[in-house]
Amino acid sequence: MILPEDEFIRELLPEFVDDWVRELDEKYDLYIAEKNATDMYRLAHTLKGSCYQFGLNDLGDMGIKLMAVCKENDWATVTEMGVPIKKSFAEIKTFLDNNPI
Repeated sequence: MILPEDEFIRELLPEFVDDWVRELDEKYDLYIAEKNATDMYRLAHTLKGSCYQFGLNDLGDMGIKLMAVCKENDWATVTEMGVPIKKSFAEIKTFLDNNPI
């Protein structure tokens, strides 16, 4: 796992991760159940942009892929992608909890 070196970004990272964990828990499965491609695409777009800003490039890349499968209404892949996205945030959260800044 590569985390940003910038001290300011590292200071904001725990809250950023917590916010994403909460956002995914509240909305990801809901958007799938509703087959709400518009809001899922918006979530993916925000995931992409915000993760790249925080140096979490692997998650940013997942956001790009999620945007593409939302456009295709490929709900099977959208559903599958939730696992690695949530797992990545959980791993970062665990790392940050065990390695405070």
